[in-house]
Amino acid sequence: MFVGSHYLVNRIVYRFRDPQRGDIIVFTSPVDHRTGYIKRVIAVSGDRIGLRAKQVILNGKPLEEPFTIHKRASENLVGDNIPEMTVPPDTVFVLGDNRDESDDSSVWRDPQTHRRVFFLENKAIKGRLIQII
Repeated sequence: MFVGSHYLVNRIVYRFRDPQRGDIIVFTSPVDHRTGYIKRVIAVSGDRIGLRAKQVILNGKPLEEPFTIHKRASENLVGDNIPEMTVPPDTVFVLGDNRDESDDSSVWRDPQTHRRVFFLENKAIKGRLIQII
């Protein structure tokens, strides 16, 4: 996303298909159920996902992500290492492109139980972001 660009949210696309890897989506937080977010879908239902030293491992292979920014590359942060797990049905795993500063699947915690919340339910997705200019 670039300063000065204009975007729209396609609110009907996911009525006809499931989210796909690489989609940039708009959704409501799975933690507080109020905050709106824009993040990139990294893994979809059935995928195996993990992070090792900030590197996304998708289905057993390192994921090429030229759009990713690590402003704190030398630091070991909470979401930098996640054991491999399978994305459950009707959910996605999302990350922000500015990884070290992003509030996303790598760091979410349930405020009551303090358990990690790794996955976003598809029903929380409001639409797909599309650039118009």
